Amino acid sequence: MLTRMPSEDTRERLNRLAWLLDNSIPIPGTRFTIGLEALIGLVPVVGDLIGVAVSTYIVNEARKLGVGRAVLIRMGFNVAVEGLVGLVPFAGDLFDAAWKANQRNVRLLNEWLDRPDHAERQSLKFVGVGIAAIAAFVFALVTVTVLLVRAIWPG
Repeated sequence: MLTRMPSEDTRERLNRLAWLLDNSIPIPGTRFTIGLEALIGLVPVVGDLIGVAVSTYIVNEARKLGVGRAVLIRMGFNVAVEGLVGLVPFAGDLFDAAWKANQRNVRLLNEWLDRPDHAERQSLKFVGVGIAAIAAFVFALVTVTVLLVRAIWPG
C-alpha cells in the first residue's frame, strides 16, 4: 500500500475531531471530560450507530494514509468495543465516556506516523494476543458445551 504523509493540517484536523468527540466537555467540579460522542450515545441504538460511524471516519483516514493492517485492526477493535458496549443502556454510555476510542485511535495513528515499525510491531502483538484469546474462548465454549451435552444425555 502506498503511504501518503499527511499534512500538518490533516493531523491537526484528526486530533481536533478526536478531542471534540471524546474530551471537549468538562464535567464541572471534576477533572473529567466527555465528548460529543458520549452525548450522542445517550440516544438508544441510533446514537451509538452514529458514534461508530463518526469514529470510523478516523480509521478510514488512517487507511487512506497507508497505515498498516495490524494498526487498522487495532483501531477497528477500539471502535467496535466502544460501539458494542455502548449499546448497554447507561453503563455503556459511562464506558464510552471513559474508553475514548477516538483519542486512542489518533494516538495510534500519530505513533504510526512518527514510528511506523514500532507501532506495527506493537499492534501485531495486540492482534496475536486477541486471536489467541478468541481461540481460547471458542475452545472453552466448545468444551463446556460438550460437557453439558454429555451430562444431559448420558450415553
